[in-house]
Amino acid sequence: MRSIAKLIRRFAAILALSTLLLFVVNLLLLLLVAWQQTSATGSSTGPWTLARETAAALQKTQNGYVLPDEAAAALQAENAWAIYIDNTTMTVVWHSENLPAEIPTAYTASDIAALTRGYLQDYPTATGESETGLLVVGFPKDRYWKHMYPLWDMELIRNAPYLLLAVLVINITLILLIYVVANSKLLRSVKPIADGIRALPSGKDVYVKEKGLLSDLAADINGTSELLRTQRQELRKTERARANWITGVSHDIRTPLSMVMGYAGQLEESDRLAPEDRKKAAVIRQQSVRIRNLVNDLNLASKLEYNMQPLHLEAISPVALARQCAADFVNADLEGDYPLEYTCDAQADAARINGDKDLLCRAVQNLLSNVQAHNPDGCRVFVRVAADESTCRIAVEDDGAGLSDEQLEALQNTPHYMMSDGGTTEPRHGLGLLIVRQIVLSHGGAVTFAHGKAGGGFCAEMTFPVCKRTGR
Repeated sequence: MRSIAKLIRRFAAILALSTLLLFVVNLLLLLLVAWQQTSATGSSTGPWTLARETAAALQKTQNGYVLPDEAAAALQAENAWAIYIDNTTMTVVWHSENLPAEIPTAYTASDIAALTRGYLQDYPTATGESETGLLVVGFPKDRYWKHMYPLWDMELIRNAPYLLLAVLVINITLILLIYVVANSKLLRSVKPIADGIRALPSGKDVYVKEKGLLSDLAADINGTSELLRTQRQELRKTERARANWITGVSHDIRTPLSMVMGYAGQLEESDRLAPEDRKKAAVIRQQSVRIRNLVNDLNLASKLEYNMQPLHLEAISPVALARQCAADFVNADLEGDYPLEYTCDAQADAARINGDKDLLCRAVQNLLSNVQAHNPDGCRVFVRVAADESTCRIAVEDDGAGLSDEQLEALQNTPHYMMSDGGTTEPRHGLGLLIVRQIVLSHGGAVTFAHGKAGGGFCAEMTFPVCKRTGR
């Protein structure tokens, strides 16, 4: 609905701006036309100005009235004629040479009133007064149009601003009404289209009625929804088949693998074999253990990926969890090649996280095992637990070989079992850390991988939301 409201507001704003611009443009055009007409009727070249200047230029001599050449040229330039009516005799005592034949030479007061207000024999006229008479200038019949009765009610003039405002309001209301009526059908078509587009990313089945002005777009949305639905079904089938295949393989491989491990163990301890053969049997047993762990990891990763692993949630102390995993790691390090340093702060000691204890232990153990796998010659190990008001962080760091920048970037951005370090017997990066990431994400947390701060190495930090705190 917000997108529809935004669209309506945008249309309304465009309409209001267009109306305002049209009003301003029309007002400017009106003022321009009025100014031009005022200039044409009142400037030095206008009819009334020409009549006044001709009247002022007309000179009385002993032989009659004479118009100077300059004033006569001005009349000729406008293709106009002129007569001079004497006040006493009411007759024409002078006229220009181009006076039309139908123009009378004697006038009454009524005739003068009529020609002053309007026309003389259909010629538009303008007058210029002098002390002894009235000068009348006539223009071609198609040159000017005169408003003969320019009388206005003073009450109308006084109320003109209010009338103009009322007319403006009525016009804007009519424009808005026309706009709403014209676009209501379009807006009704836009709403289901917008709702359908908004629902597509949610994975819901979408159907928009294919009618109205946007029927073609509605058909495209329906086709897209059907395509996405088909793809989701195929993807679910593929994921289900993959999960079932991994589960089946892991189940079927356990029995023969157990036999291989058992026989390899017996051969490793048999006194009948030469020492060299016993070493080969030990390698077979060790690699079998590695295969078993790999199969278990694959099975767990598949279950976590497809939300098939049930979580047994409870309030867990991250300090106790990390301390127990660190103690188990130290006890298993019989050669002392991986000295471990454990630290935690006071806030972490009071924090609790809501999680599955076995899975969280598996995540910490995977990180510690990752240290051993990638540093066979030994290194120092650091386990840190810290917390603030909203989160708790468990970090496992070492000062061993570490990773290159390219490997670290690939590890951060590749969400699957990713790469081999070299030969077939060397450890791989990815699956153990993938399980760590999946476990953390299933608990609503986040995991980051970075270069170690303690003189190189590798650091993995898990962050979990804090569910509650307890007093010490």
